[in-house]
Amino acid sequence: MRFGIIPPVRTGVTADPAWMIPFARHAEACGFESIVVVEHAVVVSDYQSTYPYSSSGKMPLPDDCPIPDPLDLMAFLAGVTDRITLATGVLVLPNHHAVVLAKRIATVDVLSRGRVRMCVGVGWMDEELRATGADPRTRGRRTDETIAAMRALWADAGPAGADFEGEFFSFHHAHSFPKPVRAGGVPIHIGGHSEAAARRAGRVGDGFQPLGLAPEDLGVRLAQLRESAEGAGRDPDAIELSLSGYLPTTTEREVADAESVGAARMVVSTSMSDDLDRVHDEMSAFAERFGLRPGGDSIGVPGADPS
Repeated sequence: MRFGIIPPVRTGVTADPAWMIPFARHAEACGFESIVVVEHAVVVSDYQSTYPYSSSGKMPLPDDCPIPDPLDLMAFLAGVTDRITLATGVLVLPNHHAVVLAKRIATVDVLSRGRVRMCVGVGWMDEELRATGADPRTRGRRTDETIAAMRALWADAGPAGADFEGEFFSFHHAHSFPKPVRAGGVPIHIGGHSEAAARRAGRVGDGFQPLGLAPEDLGVRLAQLRESAEGAGRDPDAIELSLSGYLPTTTEREVADAESVGAARMVVSTSMSDDLDRVHDEMSAFAERFGLRPGGDSIGVPGADPS
């Protein structure tokens, strides 16, 4: 089992370099596989959309919480770490233009020597999507097309360049360099709790990160993922599963349960504290409890030069 870690976004520390540099370096030293960062391009204070992961229907972040752009934050963290994977959880794909996003992701991946993993989703806040120019009614189709367009740009299209003709994006003889480190491009995992998310992961995802699901619902979603993957001629067992945990309280039983359903990774949230020493102590205790190894073989890209 590999473990990713989410910094305490709610406290506003992810925009503080004096906090994030030692946090990232300590996560790497402890043996966490990845740092996972979130996205909200804007938060509309009077939103009417329902946040699906809370009984109140409202997200726990304050409206004025500093939430840095995740790719810029990942690039910053790449410069102060050596091995740890840099991941999103979740990047809202309809917020972005596929061509520009493909370039930005590939750039961070190359400059970090292949340490990027993307977990993407369709977004839940309609007001945010409208503010970025997207139509919430087409978020699913736009997400599928964004993934396809980015992969077309990341692939080796030869001297003729890449061609793509879709509903939202179109380009011909397009050359986008640098290419990601991996031959297949940056891994794209699908985040979300819905049937649509599970089926999208089966069709096109390198992984699936279900959010906020009870065990019985998780089983249903995994069955839907398998059915979708098989229908697309893909191997469902090759699609990585990442589940959630909580840094201070995750137990050996919970990890074993996650492994029993095929999870390759747990992404743990930190306690909502801006006390760096406290969070460091919790990270160290977690690493000792689960035998994390700094520089383990799950970190980085096999064969990549860390120098």
